Amino acid sequence: MQTFKKILIGIAFSPNLKANLFEAIRISNMFGAELVGVHVGDKSPEKEKQLQQLLNEAPKLDAPLKTIWQKGKPVEVILKTCFKEAINLLILGALQKENLYKYYVGSIARELTRKAPCSVLLLIKPSINRVPCKHIVVNGLKDDRTKDTIKTAFKIGNNLDCKRITIVEEINKTELDIKVNDDNSLRRANIAKERIKKREDLRVEKILSEIDCKDTTLKIQSIFGQRGYSIGHYAKVKRADLLIMNAPSKTRLIDRIFPHDIEYILSELPTDLLIVK
Repeated sequence: MQTFKKILIGIAFSPNLKANLFEAIRISNMFGAELVGVHVGDKSPEKEKQLQQLLNEAPKLDAPLKTIWQKGKPVEVILKTCFKEAINLLILGALQKENLYKYYVGSIARELTRKAPCSVLLLIKPSINRVPCKHIVVNGLKDDRTKDTIKTAFKIGNNLDCKRITIVEEINKTELDIKVNDDNSLRRANIAKERIKKREDLRVEKILSEIDCKDTTLKIQSIFGQRGYSIGHYAKVKRADLLIMNAPSKTRLIDRIFPHDIEYILSELPTDLLIVK
C-alpha cells in the first residue's frame, strides 16, 4: 500500500497557481507529508513575494514548504527533483515556460507518468476552497499491482473522508469469443458474460477480504470494452471526484500496450487522476 510522506508540486506562476497550491497544502496536511515546490525558471524577488503572499493566504502547512528554483527543461527538472528529494507523490498542475502555459496532459503527462519514480496526481479541477471528495473510482484489473492500488484507494478514501468507492473491472471483449446472430447465441453470450463477471468479482472480493470496508459504500462494476476508455467513461458518467489507476509497467511488452490504455484517459481527463506506483 502506497504511503505519501513527501509530495512535490510544480509551481507555475499561472492563473491556477493559487488553487493548485491550496490543493497541494491540503493534501500534504491530510497525509502528514512534507511539501516540496519546484519552479522551472528564473528566481526573482517578484516571484518570491507572490509565492509568499499566497502562502500567507493558504491553509497553514503542518511542515514548512521547501521551494526549489531550477532552470531547464520541465520534464527533466521535475524528474531530477523527484529522484533527488525522494518524492512519493508528484502533483501536476500547470508549468510556465517561455511565457507559454503548458499543461500536464498529452505527451508531457505520458512522459512523466512513465518516468517518475513515484505516484502521480493530475489535477484538472483544483479549488481554492476544499471540495469534498464523494466518489472514488479505482481500477480492478487482473494485474499484480491492482491489490496495492485498491488498498491505496481505501487509505486515500479514509484520509479524504470519502465514503463511496467503486472498483471497475475492465474486461476485454475478446474474452467473449461468441458471435451473436440469433437468440441461442445471445443466450450463450450472456451466460459467458455472467461466468466471467463472477470470476472477476471473486478475484476482487479476495482482495477486499484483507481491507476494512465497513464504513464505505462499495460497488464492484464489471465493464466489457476497451481498457482505459471504459473506466474513463464510467468515471465521467458517474461524476467521480477521483480516478485511481495502476502505474504503467516498465516491461517491454506491456510498455507497448499500455499507452493505448492511458491515452484514452489522458486525452480527455474525466476527473482528477491518481496513477499509483
